[in-house]
Amino acid sequence: SEPLVESGGGLVQAGGSLTLACTASGLNFADYTMAWFRKHPQSPGREREGVACISASGGRTTYADSVKERFTISRDNAENTLHLQMNNLKPEDTATYYCVAVGDQTGAYEYCTTLSYHGMDYWGKGTLVTISP
Repeated sequence: SEPLVESGGGLVQAGGSLTLACTASGLNFADYTMAWFRKHPQSPGREREGVACISASGGRTTYADSVKERFTISRDNAENTLHLQMNNLKPEDTATYYCVAVGDQTGAYEYCTTLSYHGMDYWGKGTLVTISP
């Protein structure tokens, strides 16, 4: 089975809210720094954009400037799940959102805060979020 499976994508009007979920299996989820990335459909040549990171314990979080104060990343280590609460959604938030297991080694969270998409351990297949004007 896939190690990371996203759910919760869909079509929402601008100003609305949506919560994405990611279920992990086959990895020691509680040891992993986790993240959400996204890729905009109108920019096929652009790299995947880092959205948010959360440390293994959940005690530290980082957000891209474009989503600060609107998005909240959280995790439930007992349930092996990662969430992304998205509020006040904008058309420019339209993208495929990916759940990412960054790594379980020392320094994984610090690396994640660079929001670089290189060198991640696992990627989900993505869930599409579409925001209508």
